[in-house]
Amino acid sequence: MKIVIRTDASIHIGSGHVMRCLVLAQALASKGHEVSFACRPQTGDLIQFVRNKGFHVYELIKAKIAIEPKDSGDYQAWLQVPWTVDAQSFLAQVRHADLLIVDHYALNKDWQTVVKDQLACKIFAIDDLVRTHSADLILDQTLMRSASEYQVNNPSAKILAGCEFALLNPFFSRYREQALDCDSLPKEVKVLISMGGIDQPNATLRVLEALSAHPSARPHVTVLLGPKAPHYVKVKAFCVVNSHWIHHIDFVDNMAELMLEQSIAIGAPGTTSWERACLGIPSIIVPLAENQHEISQNLVTAEAAIRVNINDISSKLLVSYNTLLSQWHTFRDTNLALCDGLGLQRILYHIQSLFDADLVRVGMRRATSLDVDKVYEWQCHQETRQYALNTDVPTWKNHQLWMHKKLDRYQDYFYIIECPVTLDRVGVVRLDRIKQSEYLISIFIDPVHYGKGIATQALAYIDFIHPNIMIHATVLEANVASQKLFITANYQRVAADSFVRHPII
Repeated sequence: MKIVIRTDASIHIGSGHVMRCLVLAQALASKGHEVSFACRPQTGDLIQFVRNKGFHVYELIKAKIAIEPKDSGDYQAWLQVPWTVDAQSFLAQVRHADLLIVDHYALNKDWQTVVKDQLACKIFAIDDLVRTHSADLILDQTLMRSASEYQVNNPSAKILAGCEFALLNPFFSRYREQALDCDSLPKEVKVLISMGGIDQPNATLRVLEALSAHPSARPHVTVLLGPKAPHYVKVKAFCVVNSHWIHHIDFVDNMAELMLEQSIAIGAPGTTSWERACLGIPSIIVPLAENQHEISQNLVTAEAAIRVNINDISSKLLVSYNTLLSQWHTFRDTNLALCDGLGLQRILYHIQSLFDADLVRVGMRRATSLDVDKVYEWQCHQETRQYALNTDVPTWKNHQLWMHKKLDRYQDYFYIIECPVTLDRVGVVRLDRIKQSEYLISIFIDPVHYGKGIATQALAYIDFIHPNIMIHATVLEANVASQKLFITANYQRVAADSFVRHPII
């Protein structure tokens, strides 16, 4: 497919939109798609950076006079030109696309409608503000976001809502497997300070100054801030003077590897919040823009982070830092439960579903407490128990205890299989963690839906979403149908009743 991504970076916008789109672009390109970007040249743009990553960039018409936003919520000023001019400039250069990905707070339904009518393409809108779109697929990775918030004004779009769809580099899901086993706070506390690529208000320096006043031992600090940031020189100078406890880096290729070495993070909310959560890193968040306040509040409500407003850094940062140290394990567990780092794979699946009808024969979602009754009904069915490893029918009380315990385990995956049109629940797939990067799979289908190929589709979904792990399956020899299922799904037989699927990539 030919895919074009419309997004911008600037000294006002920051780098987050482009960086998350790059993660998606690299994944799409690895699957053989032709991916390009369309961006406006302006101060702080990342056009050359995107080109250095191997992508063509259509440069849109540049504003004759740079517009200064009135505040951090003046999104129309981010565009620098009227949206109609932007659309004309875009269409003058982009003559064909199968899929257009739009990640820009200043571009909404009007722009999308004009471009979609001209190109006759599918549109995937990435948003954080619950706006109206002319899109086939909408992503909002905000914590606690519900699909219903979008469905009223976007009834025909598929909505991907919540941080289970966070656009993270695939390295995060891999390094998470190591993070799940690192459950103790190191003696040498390491702190990562990352306020985004721009940090217009210079929160980085304020945080460093606050930490320098620590009454006892200062932590070992790593500062991540690139030369496009307006206060880069001041921050770098402070780091050089205090190099005995501060290490400064401009850029890192593998953010997951860097984060895994950290005990605590201090930074702006946004995509980095889900990166920290995926690896279980307790954090202090400092909102720097209007669009970050909701994310900040949700993280605090979830008890996953401590919020310190930028003007309170000097008075509250050290207190918050000490709180994180004293409650480190609680914050770690809460973060690990928020985001598993597989959002990219889920998004790729739904993008492919726009063009491949076979993929939408079944849907998969994480199980919730609302599914306890239905799963118990299936568990009690004679045909389910016939080939179960434990053939005894569970009591209602024991089932409730078991399932709630399973739902609380952030190390495991408990999926409900649904019919995508009716949303009828038709089965269960579980992945129970055995050890690092190895899981045991369990699958059963509602007997009413036997013979429809649902289990085959469910295993294909698991392959798509979880390609990097080894999956074990235990199937009784007498269960001929299930043995055939796993063989057909390319699981390797290792014993009469045991199968394994090695990592796919």
